[in-house]
Order: sequence, then structure tokens, then C-alpha cells
Amino acid sequence: MEKITIKATVNVPITKVWEYWGAPEHITQWCQASDDWHAPSAKNDLRTGGKFTTRMEAKDGSFGFDFGGIYDEVIEHQLIAYTMEDGRTVKITFEEKGGATEIIETFDPESENPIDMQRGGWQAILDNFKTYAEKEK
Repeated sequence: MEKITIKATVNVPITKVWEYWGAPEHITQWCQASDDWHAPSAKNDLRTGGKFTTRMEAKDGSFGFDFGGIYDEVIEHQLIAYTMEDGRTVKITFEEKGGATEIIETFDPESENPIDMQRGGWQAILDNFKTYAEKEK
């Protein structure tokens, strides 16, 4: 299957983007695709070989899952690449552009849900990150 790419330009310097992306206390504030979901907990060892897990749950308690994996490569303020627990890979690049930060995520789709649904869900989470980071700055 062809990889999916999403992107956003966050109007925050890259040092703050990196902090908000990697710190568990920030991850729990932005890592959901819609208002009826939340991330009640996150653990993140943001280094090559480090592990991460974010608990994602419907706020009504009807469904939840752990999203996690292992970092294959981490270059501070530039790149995060990881392999999810199901073997799919993700590559995220960060580039500072005049005080803003462009984030591009490319990931392997899963086979259960339509590509457009996956793209939309991941884009919604990235958009939540953008909103959160710009509010926090």
C-alpha cells in the first residue's frame, strides 16, 4: 500500500514544537482526533531505541486502545521515525521556517479502514497539535 502523508505549519518556533510533541504532559492535551476522545495517559522516551505509549479512549468509556511503538531514529528538532507495535512505520520531519515549524508526517496505512478515513484521523490529531501549540506559546 502507498504511504499516507499529512502536514501542518505550526506558528511556533521549533524548540517549543519539539517540547509540546515529546513531553507526556503535553501529549495528553492534544493527542485525539475528535472532541469525544482523549488521551488520559502517555509515556515517551524520545530517543533512538526509546519506547512510547499513548492511551487513547472515547470519553464515554465505550472504547480505548494503546498507541505505541519504538523510535528507530530521533534527530532533535529535525526527525522522528518509529515503528508501531503492528509493524507499520512513521516518519515525521520538522523544519523551522521564519519562526514557524512545518511538520510532515508520512505513515504506512493499516488495512482495516479506508485510506481517506486514516488520513483524516491523523490530520485531525496533527491539527489538534497545531491548535494546542499555538495556544500555549
